[in-house]
Amino acid sequence: MHTKSPVRIEFLLLMAALQCLMALYVDTMLPSLHQIGSDLDALDNNRYQFVISSVMLGMGLGQFFYGPLADAWGRKPAVNLGFALMIIGTLISLFAQTFEVMLAGRVLQGLGAAGPRVICMAIVRDKHVGPDMARIMSLIMTIFIFSPVVAPMLGQLVLLFAGWRAIFGMLIVLSTATWIWFVLRQEETLDPANRAPLSFVPVLKAMRQVITTRVGLIYTLAAGLIHGSLIGFLLSIQGVLHGIYETGAMFPVYFAMMALGVGFSSFMNSKLVYRFDLRKLVMTVMAFSASVSLLEAFFVGVIGIEVSLFGFIAMMIVTTFCFGLLFGNLNALSMAPFGKIAGVASGTIGALTMMLGVLVGTFIGLSFDGTILPMLIGFGVASSLALLLVVLFSESRVKNASVAG
Repeated sequence: MHTKSPVRIEFLLLMAALQCLMALYVDTMLPSLHQIGSDLDALDNNRYQFVISSVMLGMGLGQFFYGPLADAWGRKPAVNLGFALMIIGTLISLFAQTFEVMLAGRVLQGLGAAGPRVICMAIVRDKHVGPDMARIMSLIMTIFIFSPVVAPMLGQLVLLFAGWRAIFGMLIVLSTATWIWFVLRQEETLDPANRAPLSFVPVLKAMRQVITTRVGLIYTLAAGLIHGSLIGFLLSIQGVLHGIYETGAMFPVYFAMMALGVGFSSFMNSKLVYRFDLRKLVMTVMAFSASVSLLEAFFVGVIGIEVSLFGFIAMMIVTTFCFGLLFGNLNALSMAPFGKIAGVASGTIGALTMMLGVLVGTFIGLSFDGTILPMLIGFGVASSLALLLVVLFSESRVKNASVAG
C-alpha cells in the first residue's frame, strides 16, 4: 500500500503561485480592455482584444522551448529566464505609447510566463512520483482554479484608484515578489548528473511524432478548438458585460459567477474519469455543449429572444462547466500515445493547442458585433467540429488516462 509522502505547505503554495502567474497576466487585464483600446486608438474592429490573445500566443510559443532549457541548464535558471522576460515585457507595456508596442510587450510577457508554468510540473516531478505527484498537482490545480475569480477583481480594484497602466505596475510587483520567493526558497531539483546537452532536436522529433500519430493529432486539434472557445469567451466577455449589460465596476463579480462552472466540473471530473470511458465522456460533453450553444444561438438570432444579465450568466456557467470537463480529458487522450516521450510531447501538444486556440478564439472575438450571437455560434461550431474530428477519426477504444483532479 502506498504511503503519502509529506508535502511542505510552502512548496505547494510556491508551485501554485508559479501556475497562477499565467492567469494573472490574462485575467487582471479583462476589466481594462476598453480603456486601453480608447487610450491607444485600438477600439476599431475589436482590436483591443489583442491585449489578451497576444499574451496567449507568447505562452503557446514559449512551451516549445522551456523543456530543453530546463533539462540543460537546470530548473532554476530556466525559471529565472521566464521571470526576466515577464518583467521586461511588462515594463514595455507599462510605458507603451502605441498599441503595437503594447502588443510586443504582451507577447514577451507570454513567452516569460510559459517558463514557470511548464517548469513547475518538472520541479514537482523531480521531487515526487506516481500517486504523490498526482496528489500534489491536484492540490496545485485546486488553488489555481480560484485565480480566474480573484485576478479580475484585482484588476478592477486597481482601476478604481488608477488607470490601466497601474495594473502592469501591480503585475511587476507580484512577479518580482514571486521571483524573489522562488530564488531564496526553492532549491535546484535537477541532479547535475541528469543534465542533458542543450538541443531542440527532441522538440522537433516530438512535433513530428504528434503530427504523424493520428489519434494524438486528432485529440490535440479537438483540444485546440475547445481552447479557442475559451479564448473567444475571454476576448468577448468585456464587450458583453460592459457594452451590453453595462455592469461597470461589477464586472469581476459577474465574471467570477460564470467561472463557477469550471470549479464544479473540475471537482466532478475527478470522479467521472473512473466511471466512464474517456472518449465517450468527451464526446458526450462536446455533443451537449454544441447542442446547447447552437440552440441558444437559434433562440437569440432567429426567434429574437432578449437574454437578461442573469440569464446570460446562467448560460455561461453551463458553457464553462463543459470547458472544465473537456480540457484535462482531451489533454490526457492526446498524451496517451506518447508515454516514452511524455515530457517533450506535453510541451508540443500544449503549444499546438494554445496556438490553434488563439487562432480560433481571435476569430470568435473579432466577430463580436455588440450582441452575444457571434460568441454562441462560435462555441457551437467549435464544439461541433471537435466532436466531428473525434467521432470520425479517433480510435474507438482508448484506455482511460489518469487525470488529476
